[in-house]
Amino acid sequence: MKLMAITITSLVALLGSGQASAADGKAVFDKACVGCHTVLSPKMTGDMANWEPRLKLGNDALFASVIKGKGAMLPRSGNASLTDADIKAAVDYMVTQIK
Repeated sequence: MKLMAITITSLVALLGSGQASAADGKAVFDKACVGCHTVLSPKMTGDMANWEPRLKLGNDALFASVIKGKGAMLPRSGNASLTDADIKAAVDYMVTQIK
């Protein structure tokens, strides 16, 4: 399962390698994150019960998780062209989607 997630993450990164404006977190999310966070694991987006422990760590910890990688998520979501500003914008966008 982990290998499948990594493979899909890599494919999503390759297909969505176009760079969006760092100020547009939704665009970054749609290009680099949507495949895993809505298709493979829908509860990873918008599910307060799932996000509550992560939110308690603070946004800096969330940014670091994306930059360094965590679990099946590759560093920078498998997309080396993502800047720190892109990652911050995407994480900030995801946090606003939690209900």
